[in-house]
Amino acid sequence: MTTALRESVGRYGVWSIELRSEDPDRRGELDEAAAELEELGFGAIWLGGNSTADHAAPLIGATRHIVVGTSIQSVWQQDAATSATGFTEVEAAHPGRFVLGLGVSHGPLVKDYRRPYAAMTGYLDELDRAGVPADRRVLAALGPRMLELSRDRAAGAIPYLVTPEHTADARGTLGEGPLLAPEFKVVPEPDADRARKTARAYLGRYLQLPNYTRNFLRLGFTEADLADGGSDRLVDAVFAWGDESRIRERVTAFHEAGADHVALQVVTGGTGDTLPREQWRRLASLLV
Repeated sequence: MTTALRESVGRYGVWSIELRSEDPDRRGELDEAAAELEELGFGAIWLGGNSTADHAAPLIGATRHIVVGTSIQSVWQQDAATSATGFTEVEAAHPGRFVLGLGVSHGPLVKDYRRPYAAMTGYLDELDRAGVPADRRVLAALGPRMLELSRDRAAGAIPYLVTPEHTADARGTLGEGPLLAPEFKVVPEPDADRARKTARAYLGRYLQLPNYTRNFLRLGFTEADLADGGSDRLVDAVFAWGDESRIRERVTAFHEAGADHVALQVVTGGTGDTLPREQWRRLASLLV
């Protein structure tokens, strides 16, 4: 089934927090955008912001075949029994269309955060007992232990805020079978100063979270790279910006490093309420 999942998500997807909006007045707009992403040839929509099956279901209902996944659902946000019920309901209505992406979030964001690896393994145990198949769940894995868990007890990994070097290391841990689908941010701006300013404004929040900063240090970045919103070196590693040729080259580097699928997040510096539909169209013409 991992092979089937790889084929169904294809080589490119869209990562979006905007598409998980709970505003009922925006339902038509969100459904229309999801249908267009499908027509553009993207294989998956990954919903950010602690999304759940409830956020995915309307988009699945508004489309014909595109896969919708959570990227991620925090194991601290919703208990495993509720997650299993949500998965089962969506699976019954739309077989094969929903992927449960799980993660352990971050200490500063979760009250009583403790033993994240044990929390994930316990959560997976409960999903097993509830009948949620391992090949329909993926983990937001950064470090070696969580990547091994992605290999052994899930369909693969959906690392967030990573580089091609991380992807190469992750592929080495996962082996050839499991899905590897990193998220990658795109700033559609050719000017270096403006692009880096937009990127830093977005990156700053993540540099307060130790799971990400530890991963950057593992990848060879220094404390100086993490200061003041991120060095040029760090920004240029975790964001694609520039002309179409440069953006294509940066995305291709993930595939060359071993990614099966790249989840593309457009970063514009906007408020997050506006769907970047024109930018998605440009990415589709460039990549898909």
